[in-house]
Amino acid sequence: MPYHWSDADSHTTLKLWPHQSMTPRGFVWFIGATAALLTLPLFAVLGSAVAWVLMLFFLATIAGVWRAITANQAARTTEETLTLSDTHLGLLHKPPKGRTLSWEANRHWVTVNLRNDGPVERYLTLRGGGREVELGAFLTPEEREALYNELQSRIAAT
Repeated sequence: MPYHWSDADSHTTLKLWPHQSMTPRGFVWFIGATAALLTLPLFAVLGSAVAWVLMLFFLATIAGVWRAITANQAARTTEETLTLSDTHLGLLHKPPKGRTLSWEANRHWVTVNLRNDGPVERYLTLRGGGREVELGAFLTPEEREALYNELQSRIAAT
């Protein structure tokens, strides 16, 4: 699961991050394989003016795939850190661009909610301190449900 609990003397920390399925080496292999497969049709028209026109489209395709994957890699740098102490619960959300968002509430007044009417399936939120914040929107519905159960038990424990 793309989250990890760590316990210290005075607090517990939960770090969440999006799935990291493609390594840099996998990126190189994918772009190389895509380029190789796209050049195969060029052999049929090699030596004609059509090859140059097709090559422009293939280069645009490779550039588009490259841009999409690098944009996805930037989005995967999102990180959420939940800190749970005896009296407080704090959440830091670090997006790939922009400022870090923070939320803090009294641990004893925080409720954990798992709803099906949110922007994602099994929408996991924390409510307290006069606000409701989402947690782990980048996780799968099954992971959010498992995290919900873990959060319930850890927040309830005193």
